[in-house]
Amino acid sequence: MSKYIIKRILIAIPVLLGITIIDYAIMCLAGSPLEILQGPRVSEAAVEAKRIALGLDKPIYVQYFVWLGELLRGNMGYSLKTFQSVSSMIGSHLGPTLLLMGVSLIVSLIMAVPAGIYSAIHQYSKGDYTVVTLSFLGSSIPGFFLSLLLIFLFTVKLGWLPSSGMTTLGTEGGFADVARHMVMPVLVLATSMAGTNIRYIRSAVLEILQQDYLRTAKAKGIGRFMVINKHALRNALVPIVTVIGMEIPMLFGGQVIIEQVFSWPGLGLMTMSAISNRDYPVIMAVCLLSAIVVLAANLLTDILYALVDPTIQLQ
Repeated sequence: MSKYIIKRILIAIPVLLGITIIDYAIMCLAGSPLEILQGPRVSEAAVEAKRIALGLDKPIYVQYFVWLGELLRGNMGYSLKTFQSVSSMIGSHLGPTLLLMGVSLIVSLIMAVPAGIYSAIHQYSKGDYTVVTLSFLGSSIPGFFLSLLLIFLFTVKLGWLPSSGMTTLGTEGGFADVARHMVMPVLVLATSMAGTNIRYIRSAVLEILQQDYLRTAKAKGIGRFMVINKHALRNALVPIVTVIGMEIPMLFGGQVIIEQVFSWPGLGLMTMSAISNRDYPVIMAVCLLSAIVVLAANLLTDILYALVDPTIQLQ
């Protein structure tokens, strides 16, 4: 397996380089960050001096290789707005994002796995129709709309939950305080993922239940619980793992809007601020980080295949 991992990492390196080229080209086409400095109080000489200081007077390909060289040395540059190190900015915002992602993924699986299995076992029953309908609603409702609906209900009307931030202002926070702030954003993210995952899990379990070896197991008198949990679910884990691996990159990108709505101090909120201010070093660093997350999720999915199904050999 170690050779397989090394091989996949070597394949991912050219992909990452291609992503950096595309990201840099898109940033250049979006315009110059110096446009935000232009105004009646800023002279052309000052703007030109800033252009030279940032290296924007050089050809685009030279700017790219300079940025790539600094990136390989661990320097992601400095924010054009706050003048902070981009690496330190990402480090300070990465923790809240990973926390929100991890909890949302776990909650979505707790919702989706039992519901998908129940729906498959009780196919064409009222419970099956109810679960499928709820899954369609969960995946169809836009995240921002559900966020505003929850804020109106639990914050404005009932006053039970805070609507913004990660901790209460003026307090030291704590586990209970952070948990209260996480309820609504986690619910929004988990609902969307669970709605999609339920249908995939239902289809996977239904396909396994129709296999001949399960009919043989039932004919031998093995209990229904053993048939479902030991045989059917184990063999249905491969497509389930695939869905989970696909959800991680989508979750990483989908948090941008949710963090903006709930003012969650993660990478999403930082990214929206950087886009508004044309803070290109921050935007490019987040894009690169997103690409690494996608590649890592794909690699992790392949490794999990061998763990859930020993017949799969990674070569």
